[in-house]
Formats: sequence, structure tokens, C-alpha cells
Amino acid sequence: MHPTISKGSAIKFVILLGVVSLFADMTYEGARSISGQYLAILGASGFAVGIVAGLGELVGYGFRLVSGYVSDKSGKYWLVTFIGYVLNLLAVPLLALAGNWPLAAALMVLERLGKAVRNPSRDAMLSYATKETGRGWGFGLHEAMDQIGAIIGPLIVSCVLYYQGTYQMSFGILLIPAVCALSVLACARMLYPRPQDLEIENPSLKTEGFSKKYWLYVAALCCVAAGYVDFSLIAFHFKKASVMSDAWMPIIFSISMGAAGIAALIFGRLYDAKGFSVLIFATALAAFFAPLVFINNFYFALIGMILWGIGLGAQESIMQAVVANMVQMNKRGTAYGVLNIWFGVFWFLGSALMGFLYDVSLISLIIFSLGIQLAAIPILFAVKNSKE
Repeated sequence: MHPTISKGSAIKFVILLGVVSLFADMTYEGARSISGQYLAILGASGFAVGIVAGLGELVGYGFRLVSGYVSDKSGKYWLVTFIGYVLNLLAVPLLALAGNWPLAAALMVLERLGKAVRNPSRDAMLSYATKETGRGWGFGLHEAMDQIGAIIGPLIVSCVLYYQGTYQMSFGILLIPAVCALSVLACARMLYPRPQDLEIENPSLKTEGFSKKYWLYVAALCCVAAGYVDFSLIAFHFKKASVMSDAWMPIIFSISMGAAGIAALIFGRLYDAKGFSVLIFATALAAFFAPLVFINNFYFALIGMILWGIGLGAQESIMQAVVANMVQMNKRGTAYGVLNIWFGVFWFLGSALMGFLYDVSLISLIIFSLGIQLAAIPILFAVKNSKE
């Protein structure tokens, strides 16, 4: 028998994992805010930056199929989550020791691998708690806390650079929030050893494979992934075109993360109240970041990065909540993994292509990014209207 489940207990679990994500995002988003510039300083080309960013996301999403399946089959959600966070977080301070761009690139990919290992099991655990809190609100609250860290981390890095610190010093100082994240994760494990008990399975749910509606949803998100320019390439452009100073780039990144956190809360609540149409609106709105970030103007770039952040907030809240509502409990880790491997493949292909287009024709990059994201809209309407 499951113990009595309270909404308060579920919210506490979401907040605990939110604190973990806050410190984790301080670590790796702080690093990501300067990774493009760091690769440029170490001698990488625009194409190389696009490949590294895309490969990182391919690994970061693709391996989630394996980790999601393992966590579902073994039930060891905590163990898989711990392994992932260790890889994800400790790769960051090691970047301080990288003396060339291929080594730095390898550590950036390792950081993404760690995220791949821990995300499906963590999202599955969150999905159990959000049954009581409301899917959109629960994932939105977690994402908002996540983005607080994503704001603070880049600001710390910006301060280091502003006061004439080095990139290596910036990466090294991020060891502190990494240790904090792992400590809070250990506390969460002690307090909630069986997060599965936060949701009672509905016995009438189907037990066969994923529905046509799920696969249409995957196809739509693949379009979004293919056109979503990684911040590494955006920052590379900002530096190459002298759109802003090095110290400003982490600040701009922080602003976009703030937009992501606010969007996650607002769109998460709206999703619970209004349904799937909210995701369609958020996807259409965010797609227009591309023309703005590549105009060589600081203020257009700022608006574009806010839209970019809104899209990320939607991806990490509503998009996750939709899967939890589509798939039964014992397959959610796998469902997140399957979704993410396809998302990662198309992110990689899109990033590689956009890195190539950046070196050849910037206008072609903009047209591709905007067009492929807007192609997701009719597919999302098909998902909304599907009866399966």
C-alpha cells in the first residue's frame, strides 16, 4: 500500500530538487555563459564551435534513452541521478586546466553527458510529485528555481572577468556551487528514499507502447531542437562582431535565464489552466529570437536573448509536463529518454548546419532557424487535436 500522500510533501520534494538544480545551474550555466568565448580564445573556428555545441547536446540528449531505460527497469532513480550530477558538475572546474580547445571541448561534452545520465531519472521523480501539485506548476516551479541558479552563475563569472580575473579562475570558482548541489541532493535522498510513493498509479492506464500522439509530439520538438541556436554560437557571434564586451555576455545570458524562469512559472500555470494551446503560443513566440540575436545591435540582441530564454523556459516546464500527462508511471523515464535522444540528434544536426551557415551566410542561418521552428506549429496543432 502507498502511504497517505499530501500536497505539502510533494511540494517540499519539488523544492528540494529545485535547490539542487539552483546550485547545479550556477555551476554549468556559469560555465556555458563563457564557453563559446573560451573556445574562440583557444583558437576554435565558428564551425568548430557549432560542432562542439551540437555534439554536446547530442550526447546530452541522446544518452538519456539509456539512462531513462535503466532507471525505469532498475527502479534506482537516486543512484542514476547521483552518478549524472557528479559527472555533470565536476567537469566544470576541470575546464580551468584545459590548455587547448579540443581538451576544453571534451570536458564540455562530458558535462553534457552527466546531464544526460541524471535528467530522465530526476524528471521521472519530479513527475510523481507533480501529480499532486499540478504538472505545469510543479515543473514550472522547479524550472524557476533552476533559472535562479542560471542567473547567479553567469553573474559570478561576469564579476570575475570584470575585475580582471581569468577564464580559468572563473571555471575554478564554480566548484563551490557544485559541492553545494551534491550536498543538497544527498539530503533529498535521505528524506525521500522512494519518490515513487508520491504518486498513486491509475490502474486503468494502458500498458502498451507509446501512442501516435506521443510520436507526433516528438516530431514537433525535433523541429524546435533543429532550429534552436546554442548560446555558444550566439556568444561567438557577439564576440566576433563586437556586439558587446566579454563582461556583458554573461550578464545577457543571466537576463535570458531570468526570462526562462519567469516564463516557466507563467506558462506552467497557464498550461494547467488552459491546456496544450499554451505550448503552441510559447513555441511561436520564442522562434523569433533568431533574427534579433544576429543583428549587430546590443538592444536587438537583448530582446532576442529574452525570447531565447522564454523558449528554454517552455522547453523545461510545459514540454516535460506534457510527457507526464501522456505516459504512465513505469515508462516515464524511458519516455523522457526517447524524446530526448531525438531532440538531441536534431539539436546536433541543426547546430552543425547552423555553425556551417554562420561561416558561409548569416542570413541563411537566420532563415533556417526561424523556418524550422515555425514548422513545429502545425504538428503541435495535430498533437492537440489527436484523440489518442
